Amino acid sequence: MRTDTPVTIYRKDYRPYPYAIPQVALEFDLDPDTTTVRCTMQVERHADAAADAVMQLDGEALELVSLRVDGQAWPDAQYSVGAHALTLSGLPARAEIEIVSRCHPAANSTLMGLYVSGDSFFTQCEAEGFRRITWFADRPDVMSRYRVTLRAPAAYPLLLSNGNLIATRQLPDGRGEAEWEDPFPKPCYLFALVAGRLTHRETRVNTASGREVLLQVYSDPGSENRTQWALDSLVRALRWDETRFGLELDLDRFMVVAVRDFNMGAMENKGLNIFNAAYVLADADTATDANYEGIESVIGHEYFHNWTGNRVTCRDWFQLSLKEGLTVFRDQEFSADMMARDLDPAAAASARAVKRIDDVATLRAAQFPEDAGPMAHPIRPDSYQEIGNFYTATVYEKGSEVIRMQHTLLGEEGFRAGMDEYFRRHDGQAVTCDDFVAAMESVYVKQHPGRNLEVFRNWYRQAGTPRVAVTLDYDAAAQRCTVTLAQQCQPVGVERRADNPAKQPFHIPFALGLLDRQGKPIALRVDGREQETALLELTTARQQWVFEGVPSAPVPSLLRGFSAPIIVEYGWSDADLALLSAHDTDPFARWEAGQELATRQILALARLHQSGQTLRADGAFIDAWRALLTDPALDAAYRARTLALPSEKTLAERMAQIDPPALAAARDFLRAELGRQLQAEWRAAFDGNQTPGEYSPAPGPAGRRALKNQALAHLMAAGIDGAQGLAQQQYASAGNMTDSMAALSALLNYGTGEAPAQALAAFYERWKHDPLVVDKWFTLQATARSATVQTVRALMQHPAFTLRNPNRARALVFQFCLNNARGMHHADGTGYAYWTEQVIALDALNPEVAARLARALDNWSRFVPALRQPMQQALQAVSAHPGLSRNVLEITSKALEFAAQS
Repeated sequence: MRTDTPVTIYRKDYRPYPYAIPQVALEFDLDPDTTTVRCTMQVERHADAAADAVMQLDGEALELVSLRVDGQAWPDAQYSVGAHALTLSGLPARAEIEIVSRCHPAANSTLMGLYVSGDSFFTQCEAEGFRRITWFADRPDVMSRYRVTLRAPAAYPLLLSNGNLIATRQLPDGRGEAEWEDPFPKPCYLFALVAGRLTHRETRVNTASGREVLLQVYSDPGSENRTQWALDSLVRALRWDETRFGLELDLDRFMVVAVRDFNMGAMENKGLNIFNAAYVLADADTATDANYEGIESVIGHEYFHNWTGNRVTCRDWFQLSLKEGLTVFRDQEFSADMMARDLDPAAAASARAVKRIDDVATLRAAQFPEDAGPMAHPIRPDSYQEIGNFYTATVYEKGSEVIRMQHTLLGEEGFRAGMDEYFRRHDGQAVTCDDFVAAMESVYVKQHPGRNLEVFRNWYRQAGTPRVAVTLDYDAAAQRCTVTLAQQCQPVGVERRADNPAKQPFHIPFALGLLDRQGKPIALRVDGREQETALLELTTARQQWVFEGVPSAPVPSLLRGFSAPIIVEYGWSDADLALLSAHDTDPFARWEAGQELATRQILALARLHQSGQTLRADGAFIDAWRALLTDPALDAAYRARTLALPSEKTLAERMAQIDPPALAAARDFLRAELGRQLQAEWRAAFDGNQTPGEYSPAPGPAGRRALKNQALAHLMAAGIDGAQGLAQQQYASAGNMTDSMAALSALLNYGTGEAPAQALAAFYERWKHDPLVVDKWFTLQATARSATVQTVRALMQHPAFTLRNPNRARALVFQFCLNNARGMHHADGTGYAYWTEQVIALDALNPEVAARLARALDNWSRFVPALRQPMQQALQAVSAHPGLSRNVLEITSKALEFAAQS
């Protein structure tokens, strides 16, 4: 029988907790096998709560040692202990409750609550992990001030918790003790402790107001030489938040701690951020350019949470995007500003465009499919069964786009004023998404008298990706262009039930430009001013705008800067797209035009492949790519993005029935054909973008490496004479991990003879003692074109593999199931059988990680019939497995239900 029956929780059922818990004192006697926790709470019944209100405290995998109220043992008849809760009745209006309990960190494979990784203790409490530490009101609207005492044997000399260090001492029994106090009230999901033998790097800086603060980055002994970039990123994040938003660090110290075993990327615990080591450790030998960029971004993200998430937090978990969407927007802007720093205006604009392109590519590959599948939900969901399943691309990436639209509507100065008002109203509170929009609306109504953001709130209420059809009518005699926008958004997920009301229009900021047939921008008169880009605000199902003085029939440049997370429908000709790709002055729209050309080409090739016909590339497309590759006005980083073919996940969204092997074959053919027909241009790009000298992760050299390595991949894919020699030479002489990985990938995917196997063996031998680099080694093999289920099963037997470490599982199992179309979606169904086994195996260890793997088959009902049946059988097999967790059951049952409704 299933041991963990799912229960649906609804936003409409939210009720405030009947008790305030203003003060919490925690004492930990740390031991890997059995840790004892003494939790002393000062509780106060709210005035509007019933006098006989019970106190229900959440708890899982805990042993109760004692329970006292106001110093007296609480009678057995007035409390009960269940599998998930401790319930107390008959409490006075004010009381001190002391609970002593035990937990077992070494046995905690879920990595939620208190657990052991290596030789150290760590915690992860978001979303509902604190209940695995002690019984408590484990919900974000209960905010308390914490005083924490940690005691541990000498093997754990470093004892950290939130806030400021009060005292340390050596106990008579040889153990160490440390006391910490956090002066700010916080929900328990922001609690953290770390205990172990770690090394650190630190610096002291003065904040904008002149206070000196201590910044520290902790990691395993011997890795301190790889934490400088993380520490530098932390300083940059601190300075940026002061400058851009006027937000200053409020504690005397800020700590980042790297851990090898971690379910996520990082966690923003107040003043003590715990990070996956992959987002802390970096040097030129072991980290790629993408790793450096990711570390800076995630360091920034978690630091920015100190205000957008910690000082102002969520009332309930349905409001998760209140903190995550807002903070993703902030980290995206931080990264864009860092990429553009110290550059001239033109180069800075290009650098910011590169960041925007990367963010939109991520959104389309991850969030658009989610919006079209069984897990579709608004950025503020109405219900969930397991909150861990709602740390999604919708909440994060789409949530960020919703914040960005408010920034677009208000402008930089207006958005800053809205943020200031938000903190003025809600500092120290647990609030809702509506509260944030209301703060922004207070500025918008001043800018636009008689208007408001009521229609905009539909972004929070409704799921799905809106489609906007664009019509242009040009009157040559009157030199007038009429633009019509019409929006619609089909029901998705649970919205497709018959009792669900029709969707309401969205408030869509739509940035538009017009080019003439020579590619020159046409000035548009908006509000009495001439400008290249007009921002249209679409708030109804259909609206029109008229532009006068348009001298010739224009080519529209639509959704400039990706001003809204929508799909644009417009009938560009290939010639129009080629013109935009060559001349559009908006760098995002220029990239978009090239991507649309490539998408059309790949989908046409996929159809030829499905019908067994000979594949041929269109000459005009090759010419468009040649023009981009050789345009001297484009910097290397931007060219690398414009020349990258659309991902298979993005392309799949354009197929009526998804056929991953056909898409893979089409992309492979086009990559090889581009390599063959443009070999001279690719070779020039390879030779002209070498980066000699000392490694730097700065945008300039990183962009040159990106273009050079893209050129190498195309030459290898085409089998150009001498290309394998270039790859082998680059691998042998690479002075940084970016070039080393690029050469190894090219050899593994396109090399011949013994070279690929020899390079793989040499790579492992050199880096076998570095877990993060070994993860890269597994990933390369899991995503290789030749990888099969047998390949991955064999790698699981490798001594370096373990399913218990989330990074290692993600590096091999996840990469194969999510990012290897050929191997995973083989017609014999072996990929789905493998997925079934691994989801079940992971679920027994770590349900949160297992649920993320379960998402691989979300959209199974949209695949071609030959693949659909074995995918359905795999989902049914997982759903029927005895003892399946709520996490995985919610994913698989929704996927099966979604198809039944289709």
